[in-house]
Amino acid sequence: MIYFIPTPIGNLKDISLHALEILRECEIAFCEDTRISKSLINLLNERFNANIKISKFIPFHTHNENEILASLNDEILSKNIAVLSDAGMPGISDPGISFVKYAIKNSLKYEILSGANAALLCVVASGLCEKEFIFLGFLPNTGTQRNQAIQNALNQAYPCVIYESPKRILNLIEKIVEIDPSRQIFAIKEATKKFETKFHGLAKDVLIQLQNANLSGEWCVVVQNSEKNSLEKISIKDIMLLQIPPKQKAKLISKISGKDAKTIYKEIISG
Repeated sequence: MIYFIPTPIGNLKDISLHALEILRECEIAFCEDTRISKSLINLLNERFNANIKISKFIPFHTHNENEILASLNDEILSKNIAVLSDAGMPGISDPGISFVKYAIKNSLKYEILSGANAALLCVVASGLCEKEFIFLGFLPNTGTQRNQAIQNALNQAYPCVIYESPKRILNLIEKIVEIDPSRQIFAIKEATKKFETKFHGLAKDVLIQLQNANLSGEWCVVVQNSEKNSLEKISIKDIMLLQIPPKQKAKLISKISGKDAKTIYKEIISG
């Protein structure tokens, strides 16, 4: 059986009794980072007398996932397998999803355990989400793609949840301020840990707070939904049918999609 097991995102006590029970049954662990997973297992054994005895830890990440899945054989798949991310739910912003697809494709038994997830914690803590929200995970690191992704987040009809690193959190808020300084946002760092810190308010005010804050730790951000409903009710197909110049069409499509207007213009004129 393949088990996808959520791990604590900060507080070690967030490990579930079910997760400890299953980890005791597993012989092999596929890990985003074997060092982190080994350290976690050691801590669980020390603090909770968990008696977990996983004998083999195999790295499974973005750079080797296809190779690892291609190498799986009947001997490995006959054992109880744990799939672990560094923190949180496997398959959310990490390669675990490819293992799920592999299991489905090959009719293998698998189970997803419930547990820690930073996105849901952030959604509830933000006070910005009544029901629907959009999860965007990590945005592109740099360049035009990053700018487009941020614009896209600000165009959405529902609040957006974004994961961010300490190196880029200030850049993210700065870009939001450039586009819409009065947009409500929520940011949390070091969730469930000793130094968990929350930031609420208008983007321009949160930026000032962050400029004077310790930015270390992983971040999760919720961006308030767009209130510009007029554009959201117009589809790209509707715009393409308008009797207006291609450049104007490209600008309108860019506004509702977040894509680069020049790229859209080239696509329109090329047919």
